Amino acid sequence: MATLKDFRGDQPTWCPGCGHFSVMSSLQKAAVDLGIEPHEMGVISGIGCSGKISEYTRAYGFHTLHGRALPVAQGAALGNKDVKIIASGGDGDGYGIGIGHFIHAVRRNIDITYLVMDNHIYGLTKGQTSPTSSQGFISKTSPKGSSEQPIQPLETALVNGISFLAQGFSGNIKQLNELVKAAIQHKGFALVNVFSPCVTFNKVNTYDFYKENLIDIGAIEGYDVNNRGKVIEKIRETNGLLTGILYQEEKATFEELTPEFPEASIAKQNLHLDVNVLKAIEKQFQ
Repeated sequence: MATLKDFRGDQPTWCPGCGHFSVMSSLQKAAVDLGIEPHEMGVISGIGCSGKISEYTRAYGFHTLHGRALPVAQGAALGNKDVKIIASGGDGDGYGIGIGHFIHAVRRNIDITYLVMDNHIYGLTKGQTSPTSSQGFISKTSPKGSSEQPIQPLETALVNGISFLAQGFSGNIKQLNELVKAAIQHKGFALVNVFSPCVTFNKVNTYDFYKENLIDIGAIEGYDVNNRGKVIEKIRETNGLLTGILYQEEKATFEELTPEFPEASIAKQNLHLDVNVLKAIEKQFQ
């Protein structure tokens, strides 16, 4: 049975205190807790500080282009359902250049887990305003404050039909580990948005800020994770500063709804078809 040591890859070069350490640790511990072996998991990442997670985790990995983690992850999941596919990236990667892929991945409901390390800034390129930066946020690209409204990823996911939505905080690794485990176990597309502070370039959305302002849904009386409309209302009431499993429902996956989707993994099928099979296929188009 795999241990944490088995999942630890290259030595991370993230800044000391970076929230991404907790996300990576939670993913690796979740895999161990669930009895997943390194060869049974694939980590597909995008560009940015967060993109290095596929190198720092010993499993199948693919470091893709900026914003393209989700299409690659969906292809991997459809090609080999025997491997747990984890897509990962930052807020710039997933909610900026990758926002179109994000929306379509949500509505398809392919069985993958998406971990977004949301630090409200572009960290790898030394501190620029990102899609989730607050209006008025001061950075190298908005020295007088950002004029743009931030993307609302939780609401975007909900209105497009997501079947599992959770939000965690790098400063609460025990809860984060449980959220990642639940997401991996969920059948369908599961998003875990993680407030993962950038200690070098973002001096606003800090560990102290989140500790003072985050609300655990367990403390909210009558919170219903199955009521999509009420969840959206609560997210708006709290400015999205909630942690926990925010929404979950059982929903048919893309694989289940696709006619004649093969039961055996496509990656393991015999590609050397009999000539008569090929002739029968050709005849259909004559």
